Amino acid sequence: MASDSRAKRVVIGPDPATLAHHVADRFLVRVQARIRDGRLAHIALTGGSMGSAVLRAVAEDPRAAVMDWSLVHFWWGDERFVPADDPDRNAGQARAALLDRIPVPAQNVHEMAASDAGLGLDEAATAYADELARFGDEKRAWPSFAVCFLGVGPDGHIASLFPDHREITVTDAAVLPVRNSPKPPPERITLTRPVINASKRVWLVLTGAEKASALGLALAGADYRTVPAAGAKGRKRTVFFVDEAAAAEVAPDLIDRDY
Repeated sequence: MASDSRAKRVVIGPDPATLAHHVADRFLVRVQARIRDGRLAHIALTGGSMGSAVLRAVAEDPRAAVMDWSLVHFWWGDERFVPADDPDRNAGQARAALLDRIPVPAQNVHEMAASDAGLGLDEAATAYADELARFGDEKRAWPSFAVCFLGVGPDGHIASLFPDHREITVTDAAVLPVRNSPKPPPERITLTRPVINASKRVWLVLTGAEKASALGLALAGADYRTVPAAGAKGRKRTVFFVDEAAAAEVAPDLIDRDY
């Protein structure tokens, strides 16, 4: 394993359930360290089965009951532009798994607009960029996430940044509307690479043999335009949390057995 703390590292769990609990443990440790002296912790969430599994594991951990959630702000890396009650919305899944089970202030939960909120797709993307800018600083028009969670598709996509689609190359915007997603639904909202890569820690969580190829390409330094996961990198740490099935093509020297 490379000694550089900024290098990509791989943490392997034997199965998805064990992996989810390990990621939840690391998350709670990291958030507590961040807020210990009163600092805010901005967290970017992802959707999907593993994203929800990690959040459920956080909610079930006794440490969640005593965490000062007033210092934690939750955001999303992307969202499906569907009605608010659609079960496919990442925000709804996160609320059911964690956010509705902890005393986090309503104003600390920053959802992307739903399709029935009275905004068009472009307006919804602009509104989210404006919300991010409220927590930006002199360096950037968005907060630096203490942890940015990302799922990874079999094609290597992250958030709603898909291979060979223009959104993956955009660097002059924080949030983009997506109209031609190759994965349904076609209309989505996504953060861009500059926002993701301004995060202190990027944690990519993926399981299953169908993800092994994408993981291997990402670790091998593939072109991010064709394998978006290869272009995700935190300023302090970039960690791929994977199960054994997804780790089939991981070189032994990239595996971190201590993180």
